[in-house]
Amino acid sequence: MERLINFDPQLINDVVITGICIFILFFAMSYLLFNPARDLLQRRRERIAQDLENAKSSKEDAAALKAEYEEKLRQIDKEAEQILDDARKKAKRQEADILAEAKAEAGRIVERANREIDLEKKKALEDVKTEIVSIASLMAGKAVAASMDVKIQDTLIEETLKEMGESTWQS
Repeated sequence: MERLINFDPQLINDVVITGICIFILFFAMSYLLFNPARDLLQRRRERIAQDLENAKSSKEDAAALKAEYEEKLRQIDKEAEQILDDARKKAKRQEADILAEAKAEAGRIVERANREIDLEKKKALEDVKTEIVSIASLMAGKAVAASMDVKIQDTLIEETLKEMGESTWQS
């Protein structure tokens, strides 16, 4: 019977040459394929690590910016409240000034009206006096017409003026 594996010198030679070829092929493939693949994977690891670090840094920066933004919002709210308070105070002062000015104007108007009333009273008093004098003249004319003498006429005018008096036309 023949053997299954025939270990003859040709087989051993082929096995050794095949082994050397596989070993050379392994080193060549390692140099041409495995090392570039390892380098590619290493660069990818480094890039991912750098991206993670950048993301962490960006997250920290975003948190800082958010805190700064919130602080600015609080400051803006405070400024807005201060501006509103100032505007309210200014409006109150303007209101007080306008009221004071209106009161002063009303006082001047009342004073002017009182002076006009006094002038009208004086004018009315002068008109009444003028009317009394003209009435007294008419009475004197009638008395002269009735042939009265001057003494009687003067007495009548004086009595009429005394009866009417100044207090009568002033009230």
